[in-house]
Amino acid sequence: MAGGIDSKEPVPAEVVLSVQGLKKEFAVKKRPPVQALRGVSLQAMAGRVTGLVGADGAGKTTLIRIAAGLLVPTEGRVTVLGFDSVGDTLEIQSRVGYMPQKFGLYQDLTVAENMDLYADLQGVPGAERAERYRRLQDMTGLASFTRRRAGDLSGGMKQKLGLACALIKSPRVLLLDEPTVGVDPVSRRELWKIVYELVERDRIGVFVSTAYLDEAERCSQVVVLHEGQILAEGTPREFMQRMEGKVSRVVPPQAGKPRRLYTRLVGREHIVDATIRSGLVRVVTDTVGIGSITAALAGEEVAAIEGIQPNFEDAFMAIIPRAEHHFQPARGGDTPAATPDREDEVVVRTRELRKFFGDFEAVKKLTFEVRRGEIFGLLGPNGAGKSTTFRMLCGLLAASSGEISVAGNDLHSSRAMARSRLGYMAQQFSLYGQLSTLENLRFFGKAYGLDSGRLRLRLEWAFAEFDLGRWRDKAAGSLPGGYKQRLAMAAALLHEPDILFLDEPTSGVDPFARREFWLRINGFAEQGVTVVVTTHFMEEAEYCDRMLIMSQGDTLAMGTPNEIRALVRSADNPQPTIEDAFIALAEGEVVPLVIRSDAGSTEGADK
Repeated sequence: MAGGIDSKEPVPAEVVLSVQGLKKEFAVKKRPPVQALRGVSLQAMAGRVTGLVGADGAGKTTLIRIAAGLLVPTEGRVTVLGFDSVGDTLEIQSRVGYMPQKFGLYQDLTVAENMDLYADLQGVPGAERAERYRRLQDMTGLASFTRRRAGDLSGGMKQKLGLACALIKSPRVLLLDEPTVGVDPVSRRELWKIVYELVERDRIGVFVSTAYLDEAERCSQVVVLHEGQILAEGTPREFMQRMEGKVSRVVPPQAGKPRRLYTRLVGREHIVDATIRSGLVRVVTDTVGIGSITAALAGEEVAAIEGIQPNFEDAFMAIIPRAEHHFQPARGGDTPAATPDREDEVVVRTRELRKFFGDFEAVKKLTFEVRRGEIFGLLGPNGAGKSTTFRMLCGLLAASSGEISVAGNDLHSSRAMARSRLGYMAQQFSLYGQLSTLENLRFFGKAYGLDSGRLRLRLEWAFAEFDLGRWRDKAAGSLPGGYKQRLAMAAALLHEPDILFLDEPTSGVDPFARREFWLRINGFAEQGVTVVVTTHFMEEAEYCDRMLIMSQGDTLAMGTPNEIRALVRSADNPQPTIEDAFIALAEGEVVPLVIRSDAGSTEGADK
């Protein structure tokens, strides 16, 4: 990702967005109104990137939509380039580029036709379009795709097209609402390179909400929003300075085996946050020094505990108030598929798996195995073929050729039997928004064929395990993102599957929901549930036992996180991340390598 903008540059600051005492409430039938924003005041400057971060329900999208003139505030005022967001809506919208989370592309139109449409809507003169299109297409890498339908683009290319359409008018202000959710690290880095180029060259002001805290670290100024109020704001450096002496890393006694220490630390007294990074456990405490960590790990063998430099994510996790529902590990009890004694059993197998769409080969002779109780990651850039592979594994798409079996069932001949043994959690959760939490669970339970007695027991388990009781009669569509995620996982586990397929399960949810999710996944894997997961959060790949990285339907690398990181380890980067390896592999900077743990050998990938 390109570097951020220096907040100390000696250029006079021009306020392009001013928010003063902003309040917004939404009416809800038979309930008190929801207070989305509670007296927010802030400014964004020209030539700067101002970041907006916060947990689910913080009010980020509401604030950006008011700034774009799409919502009317209940109280307070927003001005953009001196224009009032209520009285001067048309003036603002003609001068501002706005990119919502789901940009309004027309899927049946080509790239060029989408750009023409937005140029028409923005009133861009015909004489100016050719040069502007050329610049935007070169900047976004879309020049070779102008005749391709938007619906046929990868997720990353769709986001770039959305950004290009938002920039058609050459705006002075760019409003971005989580623009990189659901795109891979390479596309994410390319998109931000475009944004920073515009800021540096044209001095536009950018106001962006983001779910990626490493992106916030590269902003000039960051505002932390929580439950409609500003908790803190400042430069990333100012946030990090607050955490000096409170961040450490724990080195496990055995390389590549950090999960036990991670699980032991989560939720302990004085432990603010614990995550797995580069095969080590990164720990944030509310006290200076390592004493709290030593106390929490009493009796556990560790190789070392070392203080390290904090980052913005550490500060964010320390700022947001704790809530009762954060970091609740699986409680045990009535659990699915608790058969860890069969951990050597292969439950997913592919051999020379291929998939064609007409003449296009989306998956090319893919071969891998997954064992019982293993967390297996399927990673790759947008358009790599991983979603196609995933759908074939779930029995939702027929393979063109090759062997494919799940839970001992050949998917060529026993697809229905295989599907009865697996749970599937789609990226958009596949919930029925108008049905209540209870109605959704009942529907999925009956769809899985549970009889009334078994369904009653599994409903009790789901409400207890995922703490869904207070949302029992609430419409699923009204649930916060983290609770939608819980409900979707509960639905996928109702019939106690042997294998759980998770397609981008943490896309669009906040860091707290992501951490809770992986705690639960670790618990289920320890009970013998096999997990196959796709994700664009590369730090989440650290929780996998093994992973396969794909590109253009082929295998780039396969192995444990430690083996994958080793591909790019060097004197300059002695502790690389999975993201470092992912980008190097995707861009051809290292030799592709397949580490066949099942065969105990290492070999170059066939290309």
